[in-house]
Amino acid sequence: MFDLIKFNPRIWFLLGFVSCFLMLAVGAYFQFVEEMEPCPLCISQRIAILITGLVFLVAAIHNPNSFGIKIYSILGAITALCGAAISTRHVWIQNLPEEEIPECGPGLDYVFENFPLLDTIKLMLNGTGDCAEVLWTFLGLSIPGWTLIAFLGLGTLSLLQQWNKPKKFL
Repeated sequence: MFDLIKFNPRIWFLLGFVSCFLMLAVGAYFQFVEEMEPCPLCISQRIAILITGLVFLVAAIHNPNSFGIKIYSILGAITALCGAAISTRHVWIQNLPEEEIPECGPGLDYVFENFPLLDTIKLMLNGTGDCAEVLWTFLGLSIPGWTLIAFLGLGTLSLLQQWNKPKKFL
């Protein structure tokens, strides 16, 4: 079964990086072309995508040996699963009954300028009422739903590298 993934690990890590880059590009498209302002949880997911992508990029550039592949695959899986946790919270908030949705908070610009860093991070990870708004769906899933699927796929891709050995060329 694992013979299907027996490509050079560098290629898999590069594909993971390209996937993260494309996800960030789609987020930028929604923000700047479609004029959908990201909520605090959206921004937190973008940060998680960026960090996951950087792990994959460093792994692809480094082209590690078997031990390095294991380290990078664990790091990639951890960052992807952190992003999946944020996406899960976002999907949960979007599916709350209207009376249970948290109150909308101040804008992120105001929060960054006037709140301590820990309070800002807490706001970004907890979400606000802004996070409950569904602005776009495809096949019945909102953007955070698709992002959750992408994070789970990236985490799986990363973990599968545990069984992928670098090919030895003659």
